[in-house]
Amino acid sequence: MKPQDILKEKSSLWVFGYGSLVWKPGFAHRGRKIGYIKGYKRRFWHGDDFYRGDKENPGRVVTLVEDQEACTWGVAYEVTDSQVEECLQYLNMREVVLGGYIIETVEFIPKEKGQCPLLALVYIATSDNPIYLGPASDLQIAAQIAICSGNTGHNIEYLVRLAEFMRLHCPEVEDEHLFSIEAAALNILPVCGEIKPPDQKSPLPGTV
Repeated sequence: MKPQDILKEKSSLWVFGYGSLVWKPGFAHRGRKIGYIKGYKRRFWHGDDFYRGDKENPGRVVTLVEDQEACTWGVAYEVTDSQVEECLQYLNMREVVLGGYIIETVEFIPKEKGQCPLLALVYIATSDNPIYLGPASDLQIAAQIAICSGNTGHNIEYLVRLAEFMRLHCPEVEDEHLFSIEAAALNILPVCGEIKPPDQKSPLPGTV
């Protein structure tokens, strides 16, 4: 699916974010909803050689992996009228050109009771992407995250900010993959003298 094809059909749409989009969408939007999608699990299996890493040391960022028993929590943003074109152009550069993600359509289920499911666009990096890294142990992923940084900052910032979002907005959800990697990475940080845990009072830059 290409942005120009979406524009032909939509004067408004929803975009689902499950990584850095949950705290830094980077585009104007009319509203947002916390919620989840079914059939996918979030995994730190995608490489990032621009935002949170470089060509020699790619960072690790999240993508979605199909799993019929799983669900992934995040934020859906509503964009309308002129926001649609601006949003899609921005995300095409951020997610597709620089991130290697493709666009899919999913059913988003709002957390707030009484609200109907809605269709949303989502960006997913698949295994045929040249910078896709694939599965690894939590410790291996944490060790990679602990040493990588890119144009928008350290990879650990991405990890910590995502975990903070889940604790704040989805406290009832136990994201074992995310929290295990976070714990392992924060344990590794004191060993790396040049790296310090991010100041959680300061705004952290986003990435793909």
